[in-house]
Amino acid sequence: MSSLSPKSVTLLLAQRNAGNDEAVHAALPQVYDQLRRLARHSLRGERPEHTLQGTALVHKAYLRLEKRGAVQFNDRSHFVAICACLMRQILVEHTRTHRAAKRDGGIKLTLDDAFAFKSRNVDLVALDDALTELAKLDAQQSKIVELRFFGGLSIEESAQSLGLSPATVKRHWTTARVWLHRQMKAEDT
Repeated sequence: MSSLSPKSVTLLLAQRNAGNDEAVHAALPQVYDQLRRLARHSLRGERPEHTLQGTALVHKAYLRLEKRGAVQFNDRSHFVAICACLMRQILVEHTRTHRAAKRDGGIKLTLDDAFAFKSRNVDLVALDDALTELAKLDAQQSKIVELRFFGGLSIEESAQSLGLSPATVKRHWTTARVWLHRQMKAEDT
């Protein structure tokens, strides 16, 4: 498969924004590997019998994207960020469904050292609930956590996606991690 530069993908997405629905189909193969990496990142730490696999997660996210229709994409990073958000929604819904079927079950994710919750299992539903609360207080911080944790984006990639400086993203990331840690600790008690 030939590889397009991020600018080429951005041009295809601009064509999609202008009404060419086929342009996103041409762009998807160019970001597919990146989306699969994001899916694997999102599924890391899941229970062994988890029924949702990385490829299925990417495909479900793409189908949701198709249903939404007129989403405008700024660039490749923005497209990937939207897909990461969709993957988060799918995983949370999957977890809630699983819990409804098995009340004492629950998906645990382990946030690695880069993510402030060192060596602590994090309940995906509790994290989603805490992110929803954080979004009410500071939507930008919530979005940064979503991009970094669920999307696996770096500080620089998150900054580019949100149109912020890396320093601002780093500052908000630090603040959000502290807030989430406190919020989730309070939920445990």
